[in-house]
Amino acid sequence: MHLAAHFPGVNNTTVWTEGGPEALGNQIGFDSFVHLARTAERGLFDFFFLAEGLRLREHKGRIHDLDVVGRPEAITVLSALAAVTEKLGLAATVNATFNEPYELARRLASLDHLSAGRAAWNVVTSSDAFTGENFRRGGFLDRADRYTRAAEFVAVARTLWDSWPEGERAPRPFAYRGEHFDVSGEFSLPRSPQGRPVVIQAGDSDEGREFAASAADIVFTRHGTLDAGRAFFADVKRRLGAYGREPDSLKIMPGVTFVLGDTAAEAQERAVEVRRQQITPQNALLALEQVWGVDLSSYDPDGPLPDIDPDPESRLTQGRVRHADPFALAERWRALSREKGLSIRETVIEATGRQSFIGTPEAVAAEMDAFVQEDAADGFILVPHLTPHGLDEFVARVVPLLQERGSFRTSYEGTTLRDHLGI
Repeated sequence: MHLAAHFPGVNNTTVWTEGGPEALGNQIGFDSFVHLARTAERGLFDFFFLAEGLRLREHKGRIHDLDVVGRPEAITVLSALAAVTEKLGLAATVNATFNEPYELARRLASLDHLSAGRAAWNVVTSSDAFTGENFRRGGFLDRADRYTRAAEFVAVARTLWDSWPEGERAPRPFAYRGEHFDVSGEFSLPRSPQGRPVVIQAGDSDEGREFAASAADIVFTRHGTLDAGRAFFADVKRRLGAYGREPDSLKIMPGVTFVLGDTAAEAQERAVEVRRQQITPQNALLALEQVWGVDLSSYDPDGPLPDIDPDPESRLTQGRVRHADPFALAERWRALSREKGLSIRETVIEATGRQSFIGTPEAVAAEMDAFVQEDAADGFILVPHLTPHGLDEFVARVVPLLQERGSFRTSYEGTTLRDHLGI
């Protein structure tokens, strides 16, 4: 089993009410990054994962409350963490739409050298003109063009990384000409101890799956059930053959959350409380407005769902991906509300549940192991709900049980991220 740690932040996973007012200030303090990274390394995790946000989200013309603590640049943070960790992989999310291959390849190669071969790049794209306003080129790429550019971007980056042969004292000239990029020259850094950074891809669309099969080393997915995970696992692994790749060359790692308790009942009780902290009355209305696309501030979060239709052309929320079919999603939520007699807040809690594994440490270890043994995942990227101590309990109570089952390493066998992943 492969395990990674996602630093929680500006999303509805993080519980801001725990830890007091100082928790907001600690969110982007370096000590918080250090604590979670060192906890992950103590737990022998493969890598530490940072997301990216290139513009603060807005809702009804105001910056979304959860964004006000800020979003540091990932490679900068990970370069600092390279100095206070020894074996843990360091994965940065960096957008392929608003960067250029040479500059980014150089930054990632620098991180790979600083960390002695532990760097990874989570490739993301954007067609969001709102985010694009922060950049000269803007955000006006069609959805299909995003993946075309991203695939070329990765190909150019690999061309640059591979242009300096291992053991040689100087680079060889590189050249790449494609639809989006026409670059040539000489790269400024030799190959790192792991050859080149690991590439991660996050996306469940058909284009995303094909991109992952052609170019990624890890897929970060969100499939949370065993059946959905097995279907995704089989589909993506099947696509690898077309690119001359073996099934084990790509690791599928869904993002998951967890809640532990000394008994099953205690874990369930804690999970309910976490969800109520995550989905406050304010956040419940916000989630509903993001689906409906209209101002619902006059509605009672403890009352029934609105009987009006969504506005598919709405720009009420900026900087967040809009649901592809708001009408279908609104009807599913209404059906759920009718079936179980749920209020707005209860419906949002039920429909957007994020705790993937709930139970005693023994039960969680067994369920996670089953996912891997039954080909629903190669491992997991854990997203704790507390910053920075959310991983402590898992490392102390679940990791030893996974080791006892023979499902997880008892020591690092190599020094690079590719060593940890076995690729």
